[in-house]
Amino acid sequence: MNRVRLLVLNAALGPLDYKLPDGVSAPAGTVVLAPLGPRTVTGIVWDEGRLPGREFDPSKLRAIREVLPVPPLSEPLRRLIEWTADYYCAALASVARMVLSSGGALGGPATMTEYRLSGSEGSGRMTPQRKLALEALVGEQGTIRELAGIASVSEGVLRGMVNAGLIEPLTVAIDRPFPPANPEHWVPELSPDQAEVSDRLVKAVAAREYAPFLLDGVTGSGKTETYFEPVAEAIRQGRQVLVLLPEIALTENFLVRFEQRFGTPPVLWHSSLKSTERRRAWRAIANGTAGVVVGARSALFLPYANLGLIIVDEAHEVSFKQDEGVRYNARDVSVMRARFEKIPVVLASATPALESLHMASTGIYERLELPSRFGGATLPKIRLVDLTQEQPGSGRWLAPPLVAALEDRLAKGEQSLLFLNRRGFAPLTLCRNCGHRYQCPNCSAWMVEHRLSARLACHHCGHETAVPDKCAECGEPDCLVACGPGVERIADEVAELFPEARVAVATSDTLGSPERAAEFIAQAEGGAIDVIVGTQLVTKGFHFPELTLVGVVDADLGLEGGDLRAAERTYQQVAQVAGRAGRGAKPGEVLIQTRHTDAPVIAALEAGDRDAFYEAETEARKDAGAPPFGRWAAIILSSEDEREARAAAMRLGDTRPDQNDLYILGPAPAPLALLRGRYRYRFLVNARRSANLQKVIRGWLDAHDFPPGLRVGVDIDPYSFV
Repeated sequence: MNRVRLLVLNAALGPLDYKLPDGVSAPAGTVVLAPLGPRTVTGIVWDEGRLPGREFDPSKLRAIREVLPVPPLSEPLRRLIEWTADYYCAALASVARMVLSSGGALGGPATMTEYRLSGSEGSGRMTPQRKLALEALVGEQGTIRELAGIASVSEGVLRGMVNAGLIEPLTVAIDRPFPPANPEHWVPELSPDQAEVSDRLVKAVAAREYAPFLLDGVTGSGKTETYFEPVAEAIRQGRQVLVLLPEIALTENFLVRFEQRFGTPPVLWHSSLKSTERRRAWRAIANGTAGVVVGARSALFLPYANLGLIIVDEAHEVSFKQDEGVRYNARDVSVMRARFEKIPVVLASATPALESLHMASTGIYERLELPSRFGGATLPKIRLVDLTQEQPGSGRWLAPPLVAALEDRLAKGEQSLLFLNRRGFAPLTLCRNCGHRYQCPNCSAWMVEHRLSARLACHHCGHETAVPDKCAECGEPDCLVACGPGVERIADEVAELFPEARVAVATSDTLGSPERAAEFIAQAEGGAIDVIVGTQLVTKGFHFPELTLVGVVDADLGLEGGDLRAAERTYQQVAQVAGRAGRGAKPGEVLIQTRHTDAPVIAALEAGDRDAFYEAETEARKDAGAPPFGRWAAIILSSEDEREARAAAMRLGDTRPDQNDLYILGPAPAPLALLRGRYRYRFLVNARRSANLQKVIRGWLDAHDFPPGLRVGVDIDPYSFV
């Protein structure tokens, strides 16, 4: 009899043993369906001896029901699942669930119905909408929804055309192959610096060995064009490439550049895909026909058949850190996947994370530099605006020097960008009569006013409500005051100052889909926007040649609060947004509004001295035992019952480990003490490199039986401290 041990996709069950029916083969990595009581569960056949479990009488084992028609998960991917679960103190099943993230992909071949013009005259009246659709859909094929978007008509119009015989249905395979990228479609002429870097990366791809690189290039140096050459080499070898991007909004800009280079779009993977698109992409990745995959962090765990290269673009970005479920950092897990796959990995950034620079300085990563902008463009001049001396007018947020610079660019027909990392109109709404402040009912956070949607919104749980016309506390009408600026308020100020200016707000609210991002990019590149007002979403990836002025509305904002990486993050954001200026033939200028001109990070930005800032930050981290010289972990206990959460935290605190290489802070209410209706208590663990942090945390937590309503979350290497 052939016994197998399954990793099932339910963390509460643990590994389960089954037998294979006669004549059925299921090597390690095979995805199967198995019975569990009256239910059927999905499981992965795991390597013998690598999952703990009890031995049962073989005669009592039930047989698996079905081997699913997908390739077995590779040995490197199984090792990555184990490493991720171990390092981030997560359940194996939770990590494996990210690999099998498209349930529809696990079935056999499937079909769907698409539509195209039939070529017949059809029946019925030829309405203006039908005529518009006939003109727009020549040569097009897709679902009714896709064709409606192309033709700019309603789905009802197209369904009427189907009934009239103007449009015909046809059955197509969902799993039809993606068009292959052509590495010779258009080969750019690289600068000497770019060519030197790309040659090194091409050789690493050809060697088919693990090699981690830090591609450190200033903004506008052409990092994307440079790493496209090793991508081309991997395609020539018939191997797959993964490119990770931190934001969906960056995807559209990247797709244009990719298609120019390789003649066809890459395969996409992100949360906005429809289920059929996810199924098609997942199966193409698993069978190896998806050559280049571009996606968000979750694309890292897909079952690539023949991975040859990983690129993490904007590798410093905080959004690569997952804050829910398995709290992994895609940048670090990318390096580990490359190690298991024995392939190169490239971390590309103009402002690398301090941890990455440390790895390069110690020789663990190979550092490749692009020190100057491509095509003769120069870095912008940076000037500080001291808000203690140059104060904005009453009710204003833009100081006179920045207003004058905006006026100058408008007169010249050049574009400007104003950066404020705060969505909405105002971060706080209060009553001028009684002082009542509007707080989220589910979180200990203020409601943010959004005037574009006329709503008050919580940016933590998503709760929304209409802006009230009177105070909820005292009942006084017309007494609510918006306190502080968000990007919408800055956009209003620009519109008041310059009524003729064409202003666009660029945030995750306004560019929440690839389609919206594409429309924004087209308008900006076409000169239809004079002033862009945006959050961190516009600090990276965008290239607008006519953008010559960047204004940082509040450089001090990121330095507030208890973020241990506040100075580094502020430097990265401001340096990145400054890099949007002067990327074409015209020189750029950056004005940074601040009240703390003597702060080290602000002084470093003014001087353009990145190395001095990182050296000082490195010394401060070393003194504090912070990463990369020490380790941090957060343990958060949460419950809908505040007393239950507090009591459990106190009991856990009473049994804290006593080790010389560990320092444990807490328990204390988390800065966001109430989040999504759950009360939260937090421990912070600071460990020296000598400590086996994960083993200590597991032993500490496993010694406790927590009540059913209590959740315990562990965040290794946290980026969020709220």
